[in-house]
Amino acid sequence: MIHLPPVGTRVTLRHRLPPGSVPPLTDVVGHLLDVTPTIRVRTKTGVVVDVSPADVIAVRALTDAPVRTSQIRNLEHAAALAWPGLEQHWLDGWLLRFSGGQSHRANSAVPLDVHATLRSLPAIVDWYRTRDATPWLAVPDRLVRLPDGVPAALESMVMTSRFDATPVASAEVSPEPDERWMRIYARAVDVDVLTAVLDGELGFATLAGAAVGRCAVTRAPDGTRWAGLAAVRVDEGHRREGHALALCSALLGWAAERGATQAYVQVLSDNVAAMSLYRSMGFTTQHRVRYVDGRTL
Repeated sequence: MIHLPPVGTRVTLRHRLPPGSVPPLTDVVGHLLDVTPTIRVRTKTGVVVDVSPADVIAVRALTDAPVRTSQIRNLEHAAALAWPGLEQHWLDGWLLRFSGGQSHRANSAVPLDVHATLRSLPAIVDWYRTRDATPWLAVPDRLVRLPDGVPAALESMVMTSRFDATPVASAEVSPEPDERWMRIYARAVDVDVLTAVLDGELGFATLAGAAVGRCAVTRAPDGTRWAGLAAVRVDEGHRREGHALALCSALLGWAAERGATQAYVQVLSDNVAAMSLYRSMGFTTQHRVRYVDGRTL
């Protein structure tokens, strides 16, 4: 069965044509409008193409706009500084991060230098083995080529936006999460992991006692100051009330005051609600990151 990305994702979809067609297959590129009962794709010219799921041969998620490999590498560098874990080690262009297993991002190796390759895999696996940890590789599109058919444990979409935000007065932003923030967040992640950052600044926002989030402002090698939104959580009793949008706007306002001009989020590819939220704020998909167990390569 073909795995389809969330509605709204830009894709290239190869599918069968009616019997007797020449050629028998064709491709359509555009944004997914629906996936059931019929797959519907809107092309850049506005034409909507309907395809039966049974006729789909392959589908691949695309970025919303053309992007250079250097742009992906610069953003991933800023994002790694924003979520570096409690222990870091540079190895042949890879940044290895470890935090006792709390979150994939803080416990994975990411290729940040142009010379990083899978030739370093044995040393990476050994580094995590000495810490009794899974050697997760966080592999962004294009930065390292994975062999075909390698299973990914998680896939995240990296969405970006250029912004000019102003602070939201009703949100409280502090450099560390307090007890109320941690209670609303309700995840098994230690404060030390949440407050880890390299060469950057952190803001933890609480809005109306109902929503919390984290923002890290870090600088990419090309000089861009990025605002990374993460750990956004709304109390179950206050969802669908607009708190997440207001909270993220508050954090971007805080980041703008600190010189950030672009923002990013990393969203699990099956989290349709979160993607819809960020798209409503002007975010578009730039690339994806797959988490792969290095021992499977």
